[in-house]
Amino acid sequence: MTASLASADRANLYSNNALKLGIFGANMSSGIAATKVPERWPASWEENVALAQMIDAAGLEFALPVARWRGFGGATNFEGSGFETVTWAGGLLAATERLTVFGTVHAPLVHPIFAAKQFVTVDHVGRGRFGLNLVCGWNQDEFEMFNVAQRDHETRYEYGEEWLRVVRMMWESEKTFDFKGRFITLGGVESEPKPYGHEPPVIMNAGSSDTGKAFAIGNCGYLLSTIRLSLDTAAENVADAHRRAAALNKRLGVMTTASIVCRPTQREAEDYYRYYADEQADWEAVDAMVSAGQRGSSTTMQPEIFRQMRIRFAAGYGGWPIVGDPDTVAAGLVAVANAGFSGVAMGFVNYLAEFPYFRDEVLPRLERAGARGPRAIRRLETPLR
Repeated sequence: MTASLASADRANLYSNNALKLGIFGANMSSGIAATKVPERWPASWEENVALAQMIDAAGLEFALPVARWRGFGGATNFEGSGFETVTWAGGLLAATERLTVFGTVHAPLVHPIFAAKQFVTVDHVGRGRFGLNLVCGWNQDEFEMFNVAQRDHETRYEYGEEWLRVVRMMWESEKTFDFKGRFITLGGVESEPKPYGHEPPVIMNAGSSDTGKAFAIGNCGYLLSTIRLSLDTAAENVADAHRRAAALNKRLGVMTTASIVCRPTQREAEDYYRYYADEQADWEAVDAMVSAGQRGSSTTMQPEIFRQMRIRFAAGYGGWPIVGDPDTVAAGLVAVANAGFSGVAMGFVNYLAEFPYFRDEVLPRLERAGARGPRAIRRLETPLR
């Protein structure tokens, strides 16, 4: 069976919408919200499938998981339970029709030959809808679980580039090949089949340092970038990323993350945000998460900024808070798009409970604002089922 598949379709996540929307972190217990509220996300498999099918039917473009191997402790052991992301992606791709599902993978923890074959397998399950979110290093505690020494900040991206070069060679080479790099030496490598439609999966990276951004811009189709202090500053960072990509004659999409609270009134939304992200925050887990980030990377975010953003970390990994009634939430997402972002990976306290209201009230407003249009239908010559 064949499909009408092009690189531009993959890069656009099979959508012409100016602002792509997706769900972030649903594979993990509590999602991305370090909160003690009883309605926090359980992340069972059944709930993940139901959510994926719900957002697929609503026309959202993607699902982006968090790669986590141990919890952050605290009262909830935040993200202590969760699904391995590539296997998770394969299951959700089999259960959906149009959704792009990413796997989040730590390059130093997975051999590139195994990884390349694994990615191709799930890409065929989804008929070209698998995406790779590549991580070069971060959580020192998790690396110690694997008994893997984490390289210094600059070197980890050099390794990531070499690892990715091997993966791409396996996706592209029609002949057996040897490889000898600084870190990786391989002999007699072959790999069939190739990615679905002989087009490589879209790749994302969340590098935040100058070295990390350079890696993402040079090697990936999407940069995942956190909005830290203001949309104005974020817009400058997005414009800089596009300038750097243009200098390499590359097309680049820049995505960000957001914590969404949408309620019928502004007061209800603000009260709930304060309730789950401050009054009921799992502060021990938040502090462990922040500490892991500081120890595991040379992030450009200074400790005082971490302190300023503490509630945002409880709300959703430091993502941009978009809190309010449907008009306010829609306007907030349009503002993110106007800052130059091509997509938003969204977190909710309970995805299944909260997304239907967002779908029914916010998506039509985004359509009227011109940020999104009617659901784009993926072009297929054969049916998915």
